[in-house]
Amino acid sequence: MMLLVLMPQDIVFAADKAFNTKGDAALVEDKWTGLVWNRNANLAEFPLSWEEAFQFVQEMNRCQHSGRSDWRLPEREELFSLVSHQNINPCLPENHPFRNTFDGYYWTRTNCSRLPNQAWYIHMGGARVYRGMKHGSYMVWPVSGSAPGRDRIKDRFVNQTHSFYDRLTQRTWLNDKWPAAGAVTWQQALDWIKRLNEEKETGYRDWRLPNIRELESLVDITSHSPALAAGHLFHRIHEGYWSATTSLYEPRHAWGLYTKDGAIGVGYKPQQDFHLLAIR
Repeated sequence: MMLLVLMPQDIVFAADKAFNTKGDAALVEDKWTGLVWNRNANLAEFPLSWEEAFQFVQEMNRCQHSGRSDWRLPEREELFSLVSHQNINPCLPENHPFRNTFDGYYWTRTNCSRLPNQAWYIHMGGARVYRGMKHGSYMVWPVSGSAPGRDRIKDRFVNQTHSFYDRLTQRTWLNDKWPAAGAVTWQQALDWIKRLNEEKETGYRDWRLPNIRELESLVDITSHSPALAAGHLFHRIHEGYWSATTSLYEPRHAWGLYTKDGAIGVGYKPQQDFHLLAIR
């Protein structure tokens, strides 16, 4: 299964995406990934079941839509690569070239590893990443082309004192020898990391909460319980983790990662909804 590489600049600067229109401007190439998308984000016009979505794509290939015969449903990582957490309705980068985007859920081709009768979809209005029954009806946005995979890097995680380095994203994660006690509020998470930076024991003073793309970069969607990349060096895995990314839908909420399946949702900042990880 293809897993999309997210390089450091991609993770931090989601609004800086660059797109090229192709041919008769019916297609858009993402210069980051090399993937080609339909400029019309709603070719099917109506929601389809997961099986109907595959049939729709097969018909596109039979008719060689826009001169191409390699259309497919996007992998979860591919559709998520379009998302900007700086915008809503749709949650796409500023000045994106797409038309007829639907501010609701779009299917991916990615199965839920733990629940095979469900597949992943992404809310292109607000950026939630969740799973649903395959008989449900959601929108379809086919993609063409291929992108490099996360699994191309061997020995991805390198153990260090108090932490480990991720060679894929060029980030360093504090291991769980230094956890806050139990689940915390969002502000408690920020305060805990501030105190961490005031100490000298780790050797660094630039720890912070990860943004939601950095958290998502840890996901291996082919696994579950937890759905984290093989070889990670966290000592304990909790069910959910805060990100530093505030929800634009409701600023009292922040995005978080659910590790059992790899879902991306939000937590209410004043509640002790999640645990924390520190990154630098």
